[in-house]
Amino acid sequence: MSLAVGVVSSSKNMGFDENKEGGEKSTRETVEANREADGEGGRISRQVSEASLYATEEEEDDEGNKLELGPQYTLKQQLEKDKDDESLRRWKEQLLGSVDLNNAAETLDPDVKILSLSIISPSRSDIVLPIPEDGNPKGSWFTLKEGSKYRLKFSFQVNNNIVSGLKYTNTVWKSGIKVDSSKEMLGTFSPQLEPYVHVMPEESTPSGIFARGSYSARSKFLDDDNKCYLEINYTFSIRKEWAAT
Repeated sequence: MSLAVGVVSSSKNMGFDENKEGGEKSTRETVEANREADGEGGRISRQVSEASLYATEEEEDDEGNKLELGPQYTLKQQLEKDKDDESLRRWKEQLLGSVDLNNAAETLDPDVKILSLSIISPSRSDIVLPIPEDGNPKGSWFTLKEGSKYRLKFSFQVNNNIVSGLKYTNTVWKSGIKVDSSKEMLGTFSPQLEPYVHVMPEESTPSGIFARGSYSARSKFLDDDNKCYLEINYTFSIRKEWAAT
């Protein structure tokens, strides 16, 4: 689920997929414990639970116990660990890609900067969303046409260290009532000069008199430590037609 879908009858479209609930656990595994890398962008396959949308809340397991996250290491420390394990060393080098370790910062905390956000739809030109510095767009941020298909596309850059378990969360309210809550796991990414680009799964806006109107929403980009890199509080509208360009 991405920016805006709410007021939908099916549980799948509401972002509450029954096949995903209860069967996944959230943990920040250290790189040496997870060798399954995604060839596109260096992402690692990870298991996650339905975590809180709020960065102030701490992650818990299925029994409500607070998760103990593993220690952090700088990039150089990551390569030094288990350096005698040839397969693990190659995997780490593949994950880090073109990172210049000689000039790498000795920094534990990764830095993720969201560079661009846009809505793409086959029925119109892309809607480029300006990202205000304070994370609070003035007025209605965008308008969606009812019954239309769309995707959220964004680019981001990772600096300093590997970011583990980057995820996108979104909550939508209408007239003060929460109508949708969703989370998309993006993956684990190493620092690189070239921005990463991610396109969310296709969504459909609801239609009908009860779906049209104004909504408020909150979107966040967080990692496994619940560190929030961007929080956007905004309003949007669903109308009969797209807004004039």
